[in-house]
Amino acid sequence: MHRGSITEPQPEVVLSVDGLTVAYSDTEVVRNASFTVRAGETVAIVGESGSGKSTMTGAILGLLPRTASVSGTITACGTVVTEATERDMRALRGSQLAYVPQDPMSNLNPVLRVGPQVAEAGGVHRSQTRAEARTRAVVALERAGLAEAESRYRQFPHQLSGGMRQRSLIAMGMINDPTLLIADEPTSALDVTVQRVILDNLADLVARSGTSVLLVTHDLGLAAERADRVIVMRGGEIVEQGPSREVLFAPTAAYTRQLIGAAPVGRTAARVPRPVPEDAPVLLALENVGKVYPPRGHGSRRTAAVSAIAGVSLEVRAGQTLAVVGESGSGKSTAANIALKLTEPSSGVVRFDGADVTRLRGPALTAFRRRVQPIFQDPYASLDPMSTVGRIVEEPLRAFRIGDARSREERVRELLDLVGLPSALLERAPSELSGGQRQRVAIARALAPEPELIVCDEPVSALDVLVQATVLDVLQRIQSDLGVAYLFISHDLGVVESIAHDVVVMTGGTVVERGTVGDVFTDPQADYTRALLDAVPGRSLIDELALRGRPADPSS
Repeated sequence: MHRGSITEPQPEVVLSVDGLTVAYSDTEVVRNASFTVRAGETVAIVGESGSGKSTMTGAILGLLPRTASVSGTITACGTVVTEATERDMRALRGSQLAYVPQDPMSNLNPVLRVGPQVAEAGGVHRSQTRAEARTRAVVALERAGLAEAESRYRQFPHQLSGGMRQRSLIAMGMINDPTLLIADEPTSALDVTVQRVILDNLADLVARSGTSVLLVTHDLGLAAERADRVIVMRGGEIVEQGPSREVLFAPTAAYTRQLIGAAPVGRTAARVPRPVPEDAPVLLALENVGKVYPPRGHGSRRTAAVSAIAGVSLEVRAGQTLAVVGESGSGKSTAANIALKLTEPSSGVVRFDGADVTRLRGPALTAFRRRVQPIFQDPYASLDPMSTVGRIVEEPLRAFRIGDARSREERVRELLDLVGLPSALLERAPSELSGGQRQRVAIARALAPEPELIVCDEPVSALDVLVQATVLDVLQRIQSDLGVAYLFISHDLGVVESIAHDVVVMTGGTVVERGTVGDVFTDPQADYTRALLDAVPGRSLIDELALRGRPADPSS
């Protein structure tokens, strides 16, 4: 008998989206979208910011603002969402239809303890005593992979790490064993090792409960690794959908090829840093640097001293990109702040161009500030919301008294052009820009005083893969043209592979491995480095893709 001659019964459809269009006034943000999610299936929606992913999930959850105009049909867990009343949706949400949002700090009440918030999510749709609610919440936290759940139950969100807070949100979403769970970028802000643990825990949870998952992400590698099927969105439209491996290895849409092309793929990455001359001078050197934060508080509330880093040594040469990688708490940001003289070391020496940075005062310190500039992680927080783009980029020129008003205006225009932004943005406020545009403004500001070293602290971690690729290209082009050096702090090993010359691996405040990117990433010596590499989402698939050769982008 031929294969396929027996028709196997298909799992029931738990989510059906048919011809969905969402508009605000005359602007359509989702157009004619159709797809299904079946029982026990994980489906990923992939796309950059503004592609319509979040609007789609808002429509499914019945949480779009009243100004939205919705046409088409959405049926979730047997309820026609597009025809349901708010009372119907309240009965559906949290019981059969659950949601795990992206940012745990914005979605957990900071003045309430974590446990009662989880308990509340579990008690909305059932009658139970306080003791029963507490027991169910502790069990949910344990199932979500939160160690010492009994003690964590009594803690406030700020007392938990980012990974712990995300596990708490997953516990809230899964406490009622929903039929369908919508997870919106549930691990995008987390380190790869924490991300792997959380995704593994989530996979175990849904496998035991039979819950279907709609995973919203901009990470195609993660989607291909974790989802049965992938839906690719761009500009409000679904441009491609199908089984994960088919979409990754045989994409039909030009945009999908573009997404794949933007993903860092290790040694075959398109970005090859410009070689650094062997005789390039050392700009920055940390020599056996340590930082201990003293005890705080009094009496029974007095905390112990905390060693953030110990015995850290590294060198950055002119024109070089040195990456420092490690998970949260590894000490990499402390090392960056010490390099910037924003934090004083407790021990060791920091030298810039041979001078002891800790002893710099007055004009010498001002000269150091001009020669070493920062780019911070969050482009939404690092730009003055009350200022214009032009004023933000001009600020270092005014601070260091460089040029007159006319020459500064010309320099600002040159800088915007250098980072690929039109001068039409000069009078815009940061709130009027996209994340990628904001980060390019931050780069332009850092370049304004013509620094020799830029300390980049997670400069692309908050950006989509395509925007991330654009910003990395800008940084690399600037290095090639101007010879600027970068101390590049990151937890994203794919990004590091594609931009850095050398890499330092940190954990627990110490350096466990160092070397060229090629040596460290192809033949890691430390167990911790191997664990970091193994935890990269979709790494095996991306490596397989690299070996096969990236699909050609017909738009290029």
